[in-house]
Amino acid sequence: MSSRPPFAIRHSPAFTLAELLTVIAIVAILAALAYPAYQRVTESGRATACTANLRQLGVALSLYLGENNHTMPMLKTARARLTDDVPVIDNTLDKYAGAKGVFACPADRAGFAARTGTSYLWNVTLNGQTLASLNFLGVENLSRIPIMSDKEGFHPYIADKINVLYADGHATQDVKFFTDN
Repeated sequence: MSSRPPFAIRHSPAFTLAELLTVIAIVAILAALAYPAYQRVTESGRATACTANLRQLGVALSLYLGENNHTMPMLKTARARLTDDVPVIDNTLDKYAGAKGVFACPADRAGFAARTGTSYLWNVTLNGQTLASLNFLGVENLSRIPIMSDKEGFHPYIADKINVLYADGHATQDVKFFTDN
């Protein structure tokens, strides 16, 4: 005969429906709270990769300048279609850039790079200027002269929503064309 009392409660190793629903609800709430943070981190990573692309394009431009008497190329700001035969950054710097991927911002969801060849704009006011006498609207400090930038505000999680490559080779995620310094 068994030593167990006849009316003992038997515990099952499984969860009850209420416990299972509670756990699912908690996991759903945590996921809902974590998703915006995940999106922000992902977009921040894309913005950083975009900045790195601009730095690589700056290196490509330096190589171009080295072969062309330190004179800026004569380029259009951009082209409307990839098939347009006009000088722009992607068909001028392509042999210096290495990989075609540097011409496309990872956050370019509008497809500018696919349609036009690049996600970036060229500053046409610099066309034909030599690096030694570069001037942008009276500014001669290379760290304040923008060369290239995003075509659009691809980056919703950075304050100014645009990346810029400056003439001294640095790329940044804030637009500071002019400062008081």
